[in-house]
Amino acid sequence: MKVLYAIQGTGNGHLSRARDIIPLLQKQRLALDILVSGTQADIKIPHPVKYQMNGWSFIFGKKGGVDVWRTYLKTNSSRLQREVKSVPVGDYDLIINDFEPVSAWACKLRHKPCVSLSHQAAVLSKKAPKPKKNDPLGRLILKKYAPTTKQFGLHFKEYEPYIHTPIIRQEIRNTTRTKGQHYTVYLPSYSDEKLLNVLSEIKTVQWEVFSKHARTNFFQNNITVRRINNEAFVQSMATSRGILCGAGFETPAEALHMGKKLMVIPMKSQYEQQCNAAALKDMGVPIIKSLKMKHLNKIKSWIETDSIKEVYYPDITESIIDQLLQETVIGTSH
Repeated sequence: MKVLYAIQGTGNGHLSRARDIIPLLQKQRLALDILVSGTQADIKIPHPVKYQMNGWSFIFGKKGGVDVWRTYLKTNSSRLQREVKSVPVGDYDLIINDFEPVSAWACKLRHKPCVSLSHQAAVLSKKAPKPKKNDPLGRLILKKYAPTTKQFGLHFKEYEPYIHTPIIRQEIRNTTRTKGQHYTVYLPSYSDEKLLNVLSEIKTVQWEVFSKHARTNFFQNNITVRRINNEAFVQSMATSRGILCGAGFETPAEALHMGKKLMVIPMKSQYEQQCNAAALKDMGVPIIKSLKMKHLNKIKSWIETDSIKEVYYPDITESIIDQLLQETVIGTSH
């Protein structure tokens, strides 16, 4: 059976998850090809990528949100249409899609089934938590960005039967955890200058900032700024006292699983992260709206408390893959 696994390359979460999913698909002795689209990832997957596409990437800004202008400039509609037409989805028995738009639209235009294995599929559930402020445009973009015909969702909780708990990669599960003195920070939509200005006001702790913008590693007072490196980031999280990050999916889920103190700052005008923040708030995780001086006391209060929301996420990745295969190509071939 020929399978195409298409992965979103904006951000690092999708590719991090793929590191565990790909070996399990290979274990099934499938003829597996990989497609990656997007230009904003900082990590690579240790597997050959057959199709590397520019896709449709949201460009991180430096003020807490998406850089709309740069995103617009990078979005070449004619190039995107050519990429959609170039993917030979008809050659495959199964397309598994992790919020990847090129293959999703190639399937839609050719009336080809496309199976979603993603966090976004779960966020769209009516039973999943939503922010108080309605965002019809944000929801529409999330729904239309990478359309699929069947969904297997991943979320912080199993809100519906088709929604599973997070895929915690083996790299995280096998890491020895200790309670150090530093706090790990990953807020890619903020500039280093902004992070330094705010975090330097809290001098009682050591900060380890993983930066999307820094060209070299450097130190400033009680703050270490490091370029993003997967191994270093995992080690920093595992030995941290707490984690301050955006309201993405993988990093908060991994922090919860490791039993780390967690505070999140959702990206502005990013519907998925606003939904994630709502879900995390329901679980008792402290949320602040932005990285501003007016929220400094909330960060200090978080540092001073030892309250931890620890969640154990079982290792169900292989069972999810088995279920997906049984309910799609294999299940319909008998």
